[in-house]
Amino acid sequence: MLRSTESSGGEPEMVSIIVADDHKIVREGLIRLLEAREDFTVIGEASNGEEAVALVMEKRPDIVLMDINMPKLSGIDATRQLDKAGCQSKILVLSMHESRAYVEEVLRAGASGYVVKNSASKDVHAAIDAVRSGASYLSPAITQQVVDAIARPGDSGPSGVSMLTDRERQVLKLIAEGLSSKEIASELGVSLKTIDSHRSNLMEKLDIHKVSGLVRFAIRAGLVEA
Repeated sequence: MLRSTESSGGEPEMVSIIVADDHKIVREGLIRLLEAREDFTVIGEASNGEEAVALVMEKRPDIVLMDINMPKLSGIDATRQLDKAGCQSKILVLSMHESRAYVEEVLRAGASGYVVKNSASKDVHAAIDAVRSGASYLSPAITQQVVDAIARPGDSGPSGVSMLTDRERQVLKLIAEGLSSKEIASELGVSLKTIDSHRSNLMEKLDIHKVSGLVRFAIRAGLVEA
């Protein structure tokens, strides 16, 4: 039998969960994985960040599984909003990214853990058990990166990524991929003036004043591959 947490009366102590991911097939897979545990109950699902915030504030689950990349509001910004609102739900962020920069930003936003999407189902269960008990959780691959970073204090990586908005990160990623301001404006459906403003803000926030420097920063932050 799958392990569960029991109450003092011997019955499983139910853990209420909301799943937030913009891909329906991913939500359905997560729900099946979660409901394999007799003490896990999924009480709602959301397909974007705004919906997730509203649903969590309404239902107040024990745990939220939050995708990092969602429309309308990213998982990071949704987590930040819930944290500022004083929500007591424990948030586990799900992501394909294994970059330490993402992990740092997620934890600063108020999440209790970070789970890489290629994790085994037992790791997802372990993550929920950990944060439910008041601990934090990082996927093993991420944990090793953090340990390595501590072992190399002189190479802490580009912490400035945490100061950037979602749109600024999008623009930075596209700059690093070699797109011109005009191409980025077309890609994001905004004006050229807006992109130029984002580029200026990026350079000011990061104290980087050349495109080549922005590209190097994006690579170090894990936003693009070298």
